[in-house]
Amino acid sequence: MFFEVPRFHAGGETVTATGLHEEWGGKGFNQAVAAARQDAAVAFLGAACSADVKAIKDFCSREGVRATLVARSRPTACAAILTDGTGETRVTVYPGAALEARDVDGFAGAIATADFLLLNNEVPEEVNVAAAGLAVKYGVKVLFNPAPARAVSREIRDAVAVWTPNEFEEGALGDVPGEVVTTLGARGCRIRSTGETVPAPQAKAVDSTGAGDTFSAVLATRLADGETLRDACAAANEAAAKSVETKYVMPSLPRRI
Repeated sequence: MFFEVPRFHAGGETVTATGLHEEWGGKGFNQAVAAARQDAAVAFLGAACSADVKAIKDFCSREGVRATLVARSRPTACAAILTDGTGETRVTVYPGAALEARDVDGFAGAIATADFLLLNNEVPEEVNVAAAGLAVKYGVKVLFNPAPARAVSREIRDAVAVWTPNEFEEGALGDVPGEVVTTLGARGCRIRSTGETVPAPQAKAVDSTGAGDTFSAVLATRLADGETLRDACAAANEAAAKSVETKYVMPSLPRRI
């Protein structure tokens, strides 16, 4: 749920929203749709309230995403996203229906045939561990977006080929194996192994929600296509910059030209 506000709250202040918009979303969901719009073949594993499963599957089908959804009795996960007049955001998440490690077993075939497995921290740690274990077993590269920031297990650390934190998350991540590509907002991204900052094109920011998900999805897609890391970063920067110029997430995820 997106709330447009003139400014963010100060202390106990009540702020009146000037707009409200609702859409399906979540980090993994956003990344799946973003990758599909880059012409990638995408399989997505998620959990939702049983009452929402059909609607979400129908949406995924229209986007070309092959969705495996586990039905739960709990409400579907929900986020309240406040966007101020500058395009900056504040997000509050209710975890809701969640995957369990055993759910990954039925998704093993999709992982085994993938070029990349995209993981993020909106998924329980034990689920990521199970999925990463399958990726290692089948020789599949793992791209991990460590958001929201939390401690990462040894199993995950050793499995990841590419990390995509923002600057705050990079500080929490510390020294890890694999390549680290840190997103820097309007400044682009930084490749840890070379120290190079890859600049982003200028953009008129309207809503930054989903820009990081766009970046991760496009980076994985371009790396899977065989592009160099720098070229893949440049493409991911361009897509993320384009995404911030449109309100909300689903309408903002760019298609490959």
